[in-house]
Amino acid sequence: MKVAIVHNDRVTTQVAVRHLQVLLAEKGILQDQQHPDLVISVGGDGTLISAFHKYKQQLDKVCFAGIHTGHLGFYTDWRNYDMEKLVDALASHPVEENEVGYPLLDMKVTTSCGEKSFLALNEASIKRISKTMEAEVWLGGERFENFRGDGLCVSTPTGSTAYSKSLGGAVIHPRLKALQLTEIASINNLVFRTVGSPIVIAPDEWITIVPKISDRAVVIVDGERISLTDVQKVDYKIAAEEIRFYQYGHHHFWERVNDAFIGDR
Repeated sequence: MKVAIVHNDRVTTQVAVRHLQVLLAEKGILQDQQHPDLVISVGGDGTLISAFHKYKQQLDKVCFAGIHTGHLGFYTDWRNYDMEKLVDALASHPVEENEVGYPLLDMKVTTSCGEKSFLALNEASIKRISKTMEAEVWLGGERFENFRGDGLCVSTPTGSTAYSKSLGGAVIHPRLKALQLTEIASINNLVFRTVGSPIVIAPDEWITIVPKISDRAVVIVDGERISLTDVQKVDYKIAAEEIRFYQYGHHHFWERVNDAFIGDR
């Protein structure tokens, strides 16, 4: 088995990475940053998202595991003081026999210059900066509503605990193949009406957003702004690819939700 390590620059993380490298070497587990079987993220959720985007071209070959070294990470099952347990598990419980797959978001942006596709782990949103965004929303090829507000967010089930939740979205179990559309500060009055609540769509459906003023739309994928001009429409669907996590020692999903948001266990 070959392992790659992706980490942030915090001092506590650097210490943890050095210790992890020693433990891997003691078990004879090789490190390969180019073509790994397992990617270990050391840091927080942001670090794991960075690891995902770094290796997204190899999703059919790699699995992910997370070690968090600071505040509680939703994607990260292991603490820095649990690394011995993680390495022991890797040595005795093969990755290919202990992995679980979660759905990803496939986003296609059509501009006057052509089409560009993006893959998201958490969510992708479309907004207008400084002014109200107006856009038509289509679900499964049928026109659904005319939206006015700050923007719209489409999230994966794993991303339902991130930005989407802060917008009032539901928490969705990550094994469900579904996408969730949430509104960002929608305008609802006698002239402009939206459904006003999050929408969860089936795996064989898709979401299309058509901005009325295409040259002022801003697209954001997993927190990173994408530089595009003249956005004419954005299509969202469940991706053919999925992200796979090493599930030996994987915490129960609802336990992780409780730890992240309630903390009374």
